[in-house]
Amino acid sequence: MKRRLIVFLIFSLIIRAFADSASLNLISESEKLGATVYWDSLSGSGLLEKNGHQVSFRAGDGFVLQDYKKLALTDAPVIRDGVLYVTKAFLDSANKLFKTESAESKGFKIGAILIDPGHGGKDPGAMMTHTIKGKKLTVREKDVNLAVGKMLYSRLKAAYPDKQILMTRSTDKFLSLAERTEIANGVKLGDKEAVLYVSVHVNSSLDKKASGYEVWYLSPGYRRTVLEKTGDVDKNLFNVMNSMMEEEYTTESILIAKFIMDGIAAQVGSLSSPRGIKAEEWFVVKNSNMPAVLIEVGFLSNEKEAALLADNSYLQKMGLGIYNGLSAFVTHFERSRGFTNH
Repeated sequence: MKRRLIVFLIFSLIIRAFADSASLNLISESEKLGATVYWDSLSGSGLLEKNGHQVSFRAGDGFVLQDYKKLALTDAPVIRDGVLYVTKAFLDSANKLFKTESAESKGFKIGAILIDPGHGGKDPGAMMTHTIKGKKLTVREKDVNLAVGKMLYSRLKAAYPDKQILMTRSTDKFLSLAERTEIANGVKLGDKEAVLYVSVHVNSSLDKKASGYEVWYLSPGYRRTVLEKTGDVDKNLFNVMNSMMEEEYTTESILIAKFIMDGIAAQVGSLSSPRGIKAEEWFVVKNSNMPAVLIEVGFLSNEKEAALLADNSYLQKMGLGIYNGLSAFVTHFERSRGFTNH
């Protein structure tokens, strides 16, 4: 018992010594390096990017993922008083990567974007009746989802004629959750192409004052199989490879969510308020083997917001905001992966 206590105390001193050594503010230090930091406090994970290279990290974890394919051991980032700190060794390791050529990552691009307007047909989703401009009006989630989805589709189709811009539904028809994810996972891609999955929904709450828009991504606590095991692949190696790819999807989904939130905020301004980026295990998100987000564009249960969601001009703003966010992510993804031709 005494021996265990001594070992524990030694271990505690080592951890404390490391935490004290992690004294460099990552945000300010990254500016000196000329690198960009993406940080999500909800998941405790982030991305450091420069010269087409990326270092994916998690607070308290000594392993980082370099360029989405190589695990490296370094000093773990720590959070103190809400500030993210790292050691000089962490920064030196990242900077060494940033100075290398990025030949292997050349040519990756977004090959397809799949828009999934939630509900439809016999499934209206949330549905509320309000008095809008002196008239009783029933606003259905399925209609709002489809309207925003079609607006988004038109903008993406015009902007990216070289990409597959797809919709799970373009009419008022019913699709099961399994059918939606089957469509997503069945998208045919070329070599070095990726697909993005964007699900559009409307919120509702017993609290009539609840309002605002939010973007959800798959919770980092949920792990899924995103690779297909073929042949006699070693089980441990397969699990490591799958974990690395899953981490990539999570990181990219967080980035998509951030860009979309910023895009919507720039368009709707004070008309609606941001509720933030959140994590959840929605069926359509956790079963799509790709970066995926679910957008809640507002609350039908809020009379003021329901009136906005019934206004075509407001939906145009919402659609443009989502488009701008996706466009920003596409630029980020293709720049970081070395693809420059649109």
